Amino acid sequence: MLELRGIKKSFGKIEVLHGVDLTVQAGEVHALLGENGAGKSTLMKILCGILKPSEGEIRIDGEARQFADYNEAIDAGIGVVFQEFSLVPYLNAVENMFLARELSNGLGFMKRAAMRKRAGGIMKQLGIAIPLGVPIRSLSVAEQQFVEIAKALALDARILVLDEPTATLTPAEVEHLFRVMRSLRAQGVAIIFISHHLEEIFEICDRITVLRDGEYVASCDVAEVDQSRLVEMMVGRRIENSFPPKPVIPADANVVLDVEEVQLAKGGPVSSFQLRAGEILGFAGLVGSGRTETALAMLGAYPAARCRLRMNGVEIRFADPSEALAAGIGLLPESRKEQGLITSFPILHNVSLNNYGKYLLGHFFINRSRELSDTRAAMQSVRVKAPNPHVRVDTLSGGNQQKVVIARWINHNMKVLIFDEPTRGIDVGAKTEIYQLMRDFTARGYSIIMISSELPEVIGMSDRVCVFRSGGIVATVEGDAITSEEVMTHATTGRTRHVA
Repeated sequence: MLELRGIKKSFGKIEVLHGVDLTVQAGEVHALLGENGAGKSTLMKILCGILKPSEGEIRIDGEARQFADYNEAIDAGIGVVFQEFSLVPYLNAVENMFLARELSNGLGFMKRAAMRKRAGGIMKQLGIAIPLGVPIRSLSVAEQQFVEIAKALALDARILVLDEPTATLTPAEVEHLFRVMRSLRAQGVAIIFISHHLEEIFEICDRITVLRDGEYVASCDVAEVDQSRLVEMMVGRRIENSFPPKPVIPADANVVLDVEEVQLAKGGPVSSFQLRAGEILGFAGLVGSGRTETALAMLGAYPAARCRLRMNGVEIRFADPSEALAAGIGLLPESRKEQGLITSFPILHNVSLNNYGKYLLGHFFINRSRELSDTRAAMQSVRVKAPNPHVRVDTLSGGNQQKVVIARWINHNMKVLIFDEPTRGIDVGAKTEIYQLMRDFTARGYSIIMISSELPEVIGMSDRVCVFRSGGIVATVEGDAITSEEVMTHATTGRTRHVA
């Protein structure tokens, strides 16, 4: 159905795609894989008319096509569900599905009943029950994801591109999405699936194409490869173990943070935990279990009913995150683009955020040379891959953006770091780098709280794990008890016990 032949793309003198091929059949789910910066997004933007190829050919059903813009690609049957949604939050699902392509009668009036009927038919086809008349902003992330898919189908898409569609979904929502994808596959829709979660590739995809550094590496059936081989194809080397060895934390290690009680809501569970010097304490649990809220309550960023803690033995209460920052606690938020970075700013200014006090010369001037020197040192410390500190953050890969946030807190001399979903949206090679950085930090005396929805990450990185359910900690596990079965049992049943 779809063929991309010898696609090249240059920006100025820099060629970013070097003759890429991609063939997708009708009625198949085709994985497009590669590290951040491999060229996946650029290739998809060329497919949907947002970018023009420097060389190469797009063929649909054997016919050569050239798209002047996105609308021409839509007319050709191509629908793209981008990682960052393109929905208008104040419009409802029907209005979003037919935005700029409303059905109208001969007098130019919109046929609202017809649009609602068609929207309802598409939702029924997908097996999705979503209220069609409420504003999009009131729907869950998963429901918005399905509206995006329905929007593409409303425009008669025969080729559907799903870019990181599971990044913010719960396991149950992911399974529902996969049921929808299987249904579309059975109807002959060709699906290009982009994901960093390799286990999903083996569950839902039929074939795979791998890109590396803007070049085509290989295409094959899913049944022909295993996860190790796939990683090797993506990164150009074999990664034997993503997780660094765990150190032995002394039983008498200094307690850096002693959260004696935290209660998110009146009448709810009361939790307590300790963070020791040089350890990674994992926060695990299902979405909505209270993991992030507990960490934010500790920082004064969430209005908890009760919160009492000691830092290095001194009782302290943070009124807001700035006080936690001054005490040496840094947060790498779940959404780094929205909450952790100013992406239109250069690396230099992002690393200097919260640090300008130490660069002041008098009351009005900044010591620019020291700011630049400190930023270079922080970038080197966390191995940010960029030509210089003046590069804009929005031009970096997801992994390097995460490193910029880490560099800021290193520059601010934090001693406790809270990583909330540290590898979300990051490719497999960058994940390994982030994991090694975290262990490097604990070896240097930092202490880390890691909040993660990825169970293998929790198991592989945590020295101890606090398991959350229904707003509180129901168990703390450590040592050999840190297993998938143990953590999930606590997370799903709430069985409370401490495993030493």
